[in-house]
Amino acid sequence: MEATDYWERLRRLDLMSLQRRRQRYSLIHTWKVYHDLVPDSTGMRSNFDSDGRLGVQLKNPPKYITKADTKRANHLFQSYGVQAYHLWNKLPVQVNSCSTLESFKSTLGVFLNSFHDRP
Repeated sequence: MEATDYWERLRRLDLMSLQRRRQRYSLIHTWKVYHDLVPDSTGMRSNFDSDGRLGVQLKNPPKYITKADTKRANHLFQSYGVQAYHLWNKLPVQVNSCSTLESFKSTLGVFLNSFHDRP
C-alpha cells in the first residue's frame, strides 16, 4: 500500500479526498443550520428559501470585497459562509430537501460519489 499514490489508496479504501470530506462536512453543517440543530453563527438561517422546483436554496450570497483588496477577498471566498452558499445551491432537490439527517447524509454521499474525486 505504501508504494501507491494518494488517489489509488483512496480508491482501494473507498474513501473521499480531504477536500471532498471538507465539502461534505460543510454541507451537513449547513443542513443542520437550516433545521435549527446547531447555532447559526453566520446568520445563514434567514437566507434559506424553499422553492418547489429547486428545493431549499440559500439566497443573498455574502458580499464580495473589491478587487483591489485581493488578499482579503481570497480569505472571504475560502470562508465557510461563502463556500457553503455555493455548494448548497448546487445540490439537487432530492438531496437538499431531505427531512432527516440520516437520509440527507445518505443521499449526499450518493450524489458526491457520482463525481470524480480527482483534481
